[in-house]
Amino acid sequence: MLKIFKIIAILEGISYLVLFSNMLFIKPNDLILYKTLLFPIGMSHGLLFVSYIILAVMLKFETDWDWKKFGIICLASIVPFGTFYIEKKYLKNV
Repeated sequence: MLKIFKIIAILEGISYLVLFSNMLFIKPNDLILYKTLLFPIGMSHGLLFVSYIILAVMLKFETDWDWKKFGIICLASIVPFGTFYIEKKYLKNV
């Protein structure tokens, strides 16, 4: 399950960055392209975010993480590049 969590963490981080880049760079230039890309990117990011949190809860009880580590791992999904940091620092040697 940890391998799946690592993959979801990377994909969630990528989808978060793609969603931000869509909002920042495409919106002012091309409104039709922005609206076309917003729904699929937003939906995939939402599903990956929910999967990330559910897997984090499951792994918290499976691997007996303390509450501080679990909180940091969950909060990292809100910060851009946070899931990449978590994957390198907390999940590298687990």
